Amino acid sequence: IMDGSGAPVAAADSLLLRPLSKEALRRAANTAGDGLFRVAWTEVGAVSAVNAPTETSGWAVLDPELDPVLDSADVDLAPGAPRHAGPAVPADATVPRIVLLPTAGRGGGDETATLPERARAVVRRTLRSVRAWLADERLAESNLVVVTRGGVAAGAEDVTDLAQAGVWGLIRSAQTENPGRFTLVDLGPDDGAEALASAIASGEPQVAVRGGTLLAPRLARADSGTDAPAPRWDQGTVLVTGATGTLGSVLARHLVTEHGARRLLLLSRRGMDAPGAAELHSELGALGADVTVAACDVTDRQSLVWALDAIPDEHPLTAVVHTAGVLDDGVAGRLTDEQVDKVMRPKTDAAWHLHELTRDMGLTAFVLYSSVAGLIGTAGQANYAAGNTFLDALAAHRRAHGLPAVSLGWGLWAESSAISGDLGGTDLRRLAKAGLLPLSTEDGMALFDSAPATGEAVLAVSRLDTAAMRARGAELPSILRSLVGPVRQRAAIAERAGDEVPLAKRLAGLGPVERKRTLTDLVRGRVATVLGHSDPSGVEPDRAFQELGFDSLTAVELRNQLNRATGLRLPTTLIFDHPSPQALAAHLLGELVVEDVSPAEPVLASLAGVESAIESAIEAAGPDTEARDRIAGRLRELLKAAEAATGPTGSAGPAGPADSGPDLDTASDEELFALVDELD
Repeated sequence: IMDGSGAPVAAADSLLLRPLSKEALRRAANTAGDGLFRVAWTEVGAVSAVNAPTETSGWAVLDPELDPVLDSADVDLAPGAPRHAGPAVPADATVPRIVLLPTAGRGGGDETATLPERARAVVRRTLRSVRAWLADERLAESNLVVVTRGGVAAGAEDVTDLAQAGVWGLIRSAQTENPGRFTLVDLGPDDGAEALASAIASGEPQVAVRGGTLLAPRLARADSGTDAPAPRWDQGTVLVTGATGTLGSVLARHLVTEHGARRLLLLSRRGMDAPGAAELHSELGALGADVTVAACDVTDRQSLVWALDAIPDEHPLTAVVHTAGVLDDGVAGRLTDEQVDKVMRPKTDAAWHLHELTRDMGLTAFVLYSSVAGLIGTAGQANYAAGNTFLDALAAHRRAHGLPAVSLGWGLWAESSAISGDLGGTDLRRLAKAGLLPLSTEDGMALFDSAPATGEAVLAVSRLDTAAMRARGAELPSILRSLVGPVRQRAAIAERAGDEVPLAKRLAGLGPVERKRTLTDLVRGRVATVLGHSDPSGVEPDRAFQELGFDSLTAVELRNQLNRATGLRLPTTLIFDHPSPQALAAHLLGELVVEDVSPAEPVLASLAGVESAIESAIEAAGPDTEARDRIAGRLRELLKAAEAATGPTGSAGPAGPADSGPDLDTASDEELFALVDELD
């Protein structure tokens, strides 16, 4: 097997086929669970010997809360490393190669704060350091390592510090937007500097250390054949939050028509005043369900208490589905604290109140509508991802304590909702390129029904386009790698088959005008890719990026593409500082280190290949005099052209009488071939 350039990739000595069992065929035919993916924590290495010295030179520690002292465990993570109070590395400090940002115990000093308040405080404080990190161009080659402790469930375990869980979603999105700038590490209760150093050295962007083993998250297909208990939607009262929204309404209809639910408590902020609420109430009532639509802000604990107290004793609460959520997108470098609170509260506060107020009610189901954004780190949704990783952690926490729970990380729905309705064509193309296929209502509800049978606390729920994912190569988030095979190897093959010459080297052989044109064409091509245009020629070089349709998210995507194409580390403000493709190309020309080479270099390099071709042709011609004459004639023409251009002394100009060398007009074939040998 060879790649596009002819380089060998693999060889097989034999092929063995074996019969496929009937049971395997039946499992393959059952596609009900195709679209459900669990988070498998895969071993990627082991921690260094406990007593081995840890090299922390070039490390530093940030303390974003300005606390007088860090926890002793945090100090031990980087013995001897300088500690900087505040969210940023001071301007007068030595630029470190590794900066640690511990989040354990960083929920604020207010002991009266609720868990959701502390969770949002941790995300806000971490975000301030992220913003400062991305704004400091000195740190372009440094790595910010965000360290949690018990903030994520690496397998079937408890999340011991739920306040840190949102950090994982926040940083996953920051990693997508800024490849190579962030690392996430979750330590166990007894892990210290050695474990952290090993995790960083692994090269994995996300690592959990457990019992001396390094684990990285990978999505894997979930097994729907477990003996997990099924929810009883047809008993008691089922509570649905966000129930008058698109997804909540779809679910309510499904529970009544497919599962025989007869009593529903549908909560939303506006209750019966919400658009479509009256129609939904009438529709479900006509189907035989007793439905209450109530106005309730589930982020307000007391309001939720009143709603739960209104449930009659003869029809106790038996199941909860939390679908509520809002969006306020923005790239991590520009996201505000207000945007964090606005998006996280309907996720974190509401889910926690539901958990606290119902955990002793003997529920048969507790379903959280999360998002795949929290698992893969969707660009432009760091606050939304943070809220959803809190839901994922809460589901794991409940399961660890023997309570029912599943967090469904939904992908893109085909049916427009309050969350997906604002997605434009560029946004949809970006999601398609990421490999996320839209879910139909029928598909979504089928996967909802299949989820409990997996026995998993957290599931990604989406149909995937593995071909599109594979085409992303090294850009593919690490959590998706196991679904498409060895991405790095395929990316390397593609690079060998394509253009191997680095951009700076290609520019070196060009004149000033050609260099500028080449870079302008490069920028226009990447702009067309980001905006989904099929023809780069339609991108006007002097037109402003804002007029072309760029926003903060597409600006980051363009920056990342140009980073890969040029090998540079370009800032997030790139298109704002250089507002047109032409201006940006001029900036790139100034940033690239281009070493001028002699115009003869590319010609001489080509001649090396020509010489080999001539030798092969002569050998193949053998005694064929006509073929040899044709080759010799063409060589005479080329040598005459070279002599006419350089003159007898090597200077440019018309050729004069030759002082030495053979007469090309009268030279024999053997003399011409000897001349070629001499030129070599």
